[in-house]
Amino acid sequence: MRILLIEDEVKLSSFIQKGLSQEGYRVDTAFDGQLGLSMGLSEEYDLIILDVNLPVLNGFQVCQQLRVEKPQVPVLMLTALGSLSHKKEGYGAGADDYLVKPFEFDELLLRVRALYKRYREVGIHRILRVGDLALNVATKQVQRAERVIDLTAREYALLEYLMLNKGRIVSRIDIAEKVWELNFDTNTNVIDVYINYLRRKVDKGFAVKLIHTVVGMGYVMDERTR
Repeated sequence: MRILLIEDEVKLSSFIQKGLSQEGYRVDTAFDGQLGLSMGLSEEYDLIILDVNLPVLNGFQVCQQLRVEKPQVPVLMLTALGSLSHKKEGYGAGADDYLVKPFEFDELLLRVRALYKRYREVGIHRILRVGDLALNVATKQVQRAERVIDLTAREYALLEYLMLNKGRIVSRIDIAEKVWELNFDTNTNVIDVYINYLRRKVDKGFAVKLIHTVVGMGYVMDERTR
């Protein structure tokens, strides 16, 4: 597994590189956003670990540009910016995971392994299908019948998770942990809001609805009439 680490704190970069190398990973490093973006676009990596406060280009800018050219490469943001608004910005830029400094190395390692496993299981050329809905993992294109569906980064992540779990009920807690990667707040309705966004884009105008609510349990995606 080849990892690109984009981190301008030299001591922290050395610590992470040494730890990951001891686990058998090959790690390349970049100390500013422009160099990191150039390396990420020109080389083939299995995972990118990305700081936010970087010289030249910040991590959000780097992630946005990486997503255009290399949508198949998972990105883990590693930053001291831990507010909810920063996390929303990170996920909105296309990050797959978001870990706040200071952190335990074992947690970083767990997240690296989980991201790599998820992307390996999906496969960069795999097309997920539920009924006449298709999601191309490599290009991030979503289409139902002859209609191309435009989604935000968070809507896409939610739809991908539902399609990966086709036919299985997923709870709000499942979604919060796997899509938002945030501690679940039982007082927020953000997940229900995004489910409704998806329904308007995926199900509206079609006789067969694909996104279903299971009262008291969560949501399930399938093509059966309920």
